[in-house]
Amino acid sequence: MSTHHTHNDLHSEQGALPGEHLGRATNPVIKVRDLAWLEFEKPDLEGAEIFGHAFGFATSYKDANELHLRGTLPGSPAVIIRRGAKSRFTGPAFLAADDSDLLRLADYLGVALTSLPENLGGLTVDTLDPSGARVRVVTGCHQLPALPRQTPLVHNFGGHVVRENATQRPLREPAKVERLGHVVLQSTRYQEALNWYLEHLGLIVSDFLYYDGQRAKGPTMSFIRCDRGSEPADHHTLAMTLGPSTRYVHSAYQVADLDALAAGGEFLKDAGYHRSWGIGRHIQGSQIFDYWRDDKGFLVEHFTDGDMFDNTLDPGWAPMTASGLAQWGPPASADFLGVKPGKESLAEARSILSALRKSDNEFDIARLRGLLKVANS
Repeated sequence: MSTHHTHNDLHSEQGALPGEHLGRATNPVIKVRDLAWLEFEKPDLEGAEIFGHAFGFATSYKDANELHLRGTLPGSPAVIIRRGAKSRFTGPAFLAADDSDLLRLADYLGVALTSLPENLGGLTVDTLDPSGARVRVVTGCHQLPALPRQTPLVHNFGGHVVRENATQRPLREPAKVERLGHVVLQSTRYQEALNWYLEHLGLIVSDFLYYDGQRAKGPTMSFIRCDRGSEPADHHTLAMTLGPSTRYVHSAYQVADLDALAAGGEFLKDAGYHRSWGIGRHIQGSQIFDYWRDDKGFLVEHFTDGDMFDNTLDPGWAPMTASGLAQWGPPASADFLGVKPGKESLAEARSILSALRKSDNEFDIARLRGLLKVANS
């Protein structure tokens, strides 16, 4: 008898139907522990650092061609930015449990173990997922020490008074990033890429979303967590969605509490940066969220109070709708949904035409109809 049970969350109360995706591999090659960091290229490292500090990162390493941004918790940097001719996301790095797992993965893939630069330390296995996106799996990296954290406020709730003769005055200052939480990627070969991450990295699905009226064609988005056994992990470390192009969607970084997130947002607004969507609370993952555009237009998220699941929960299933992205908060913005007129939406429109002409991807005319229905929901 299965020990797994479906989580009965708001708007995600249904589990899989017979024959649907189980959301995990039977015998994965390894089970990664977490996201280690994300890698980008940008032509302007100075502008990246200015935004990074306003967003709440600290600089852990910098030279003429490379910038490392970190949170307050001990570990590796959260973001690595290298100087490049244009701005682009170059891939995620996942943390292996130990050296033996990394060796097992290298042997399975038939690739070499290589040393990371001295400013990071450790070893990496570099490969490509079925979408062609570069993926790193690392171990043995230098561990940065903890930095002073932002202390969550003490709250009086109803008749339960814990704060007497004291006021609440959160400073309008950057919300100190504690750690990297997750990255969201879009793929034209979503189901193939999903299976690759489950089979090679041992990730497991927390929630599936499907286009309304197209459940029989399979899911089109998945929120995926690390399998740490009985130790709870973030509801999603990686999220993947089907789309007409393979690209970065957004990344998310944990802060102390709602006040840190909101006051940090006021600081970003005063500094002239653009809020994409927020503040609200998600359904899948339950995080309180606030989305911003960085100095080069990449979408980044402050979050707090996210769900933590162990490995006993099977996936929830729900239709994908724009209104179903949040329990409360403003409606999802055109900017967040990628339909605001501009370079990003124009590039996606070109990608739609290109994907529909090709047969080597999962984005067809039926999926286009489903995507347009999401945008109008």
